[in-house]
Amino acid sequence: MNIEDFRAVCLSKKGVTEEFPFDENTLTFKVVGRIFAIADVDRFESINLKCDPEQSMELQELHDAVKPGYHMNKKHWITVSMDNSIPQSEILQWIENSYQLVVNGLTKSQKSILQSL
Repeated sequence: MNIEDFRAVCLSKKGVTEEFPFDENTLTFKVVGRIFAIADVDRFESINLKCDPEQSMELQELHDAVKPGYHMNKKHWITVSMDNSIPQSEILQWIENSYQLVVNGLTKSQKSILQSL
């Protein structure tokens, strides 16, 4: 997976926007203003994804390429190395899981906004 594929997958989800809130290299994907994925557009060596704490621990035990979230809450985020050691199908599922975690955590009014899009 390259940055263009990653970007296309993230933007294909309902209500997703992309921004550079931190610097000109750190691309974030948000659903109704809440971040679910982050990547460096120049290097694209890894991605940060929201993750259920139990699943996070499990993934870190199973895959050397999965670490606690870099510069993020280590309990709720993972950093996934894009070194091709993890099948793309798994990464796609983790992106979907990250998106769904954020959507499930939206307030009623935010969910209403998402539904109207």
